[in-house]
Amino acid sequence: MLGFILKRLGLAVLVALTVSALAFILLRLSGDVAVAIAGEGAQQADIDLIRETYGLNRPIIIQYLDWLWRTLQGDFGTSIYFKTDVAALVFSKLPATLILGLSSLVFALAISIPLGVLAAVYANSWIDRLALAIAVVGQALPNFFFALCLVMLFSITLRWLPVSGSQSWQHYVMPTIALGYYAAPAFMRLIRAGMIEVLSADYIRTARAKGVAPRKVVFTHALRNALVPVVALAAVQLGFLLGGSVVIETIFALDGLGYLAYQSITYKDFPVMQMVVMLLSAVYVLLTLAADIANAWLDPRIRVS
Repeated sequence: MLGFILKRLGLAVLVALTVSALAFILLRLSGDVAVAIAGEGAQQADIDLIRETYGLNRPIIIQYLDWLWRTLQGDFGTSIYFKTDVAALVFSKLPATLILGLSSLVFALAISIPLGVLAAVYANSWIDRLALAIAVVGQALPNFFFALCLVMLFSITLRWLPVSGSQSWQHYVMPTIALGYYAAPAFMRLIRAGMIEVLSADYIRTARAKGVAPRKVVFTHALRNALVPVVALAAVQLGFLLGGSVVIETIFALDGLGYLAYQSITYKDFPVMQMVVMLLSAVYVLLTLAADIANAWLDPRIRVS
């Protein structure tokens, strides 16, 4: 088990370094940092002076190694547009994104668990086909289009919820639904497959033969075992939800990391973009590592090795 964890930890570090290098290079290729710092209308002499001052005239690999060394020391630089410390700015936006990601995960589980159970109990019936249709729509429907449909219905037509902002819990309702509905199909299909497999197990048939109530068989015996792989998937899906919040936060002007990423891209604020990408990728890598460890702990074949 310890060897498995060390291998996964080493792989996670390599993935994080690869993501940081690719993000650094691609962001630098997307525009000139010196021009972004100097601003529009700057003289070429001023731009050249900025390149020399910030070391932007050095090879890009040297710039990356210098940035990585400063990052490891906790120095993420200063925002070009917001004129403030990057780390303080990014971490001030993190709570809104975490609230959105966790609430979206809870919403996805709240709709996928009942649908998955019903689809398994009534397999190959119209209930099963309806549940699968809901899952297909959720997977195929772009979340930005679904978000705009929610705005049209709940904000413009019914006037129940605010269009944008993050001042109260009402502002999180539509972003949570839009983001969570996209993650629900994966849970629903996994729960359905697990329930169908568990319901055909010998101990379930034994429980039924002893006269255990059908509801207790489904929810106490079968569902408890079918939810085991969902725990690992939830960790991975949370990473997807946090990373996929950029579009949803931009549509609803939710003051989180996603909206900050959109602003930093718009204003070519490279230090902020770099840290947002690094933070979201690091969270995803850590959650994936946690999911792998959870699977290893639950799988006796890996635990013995």
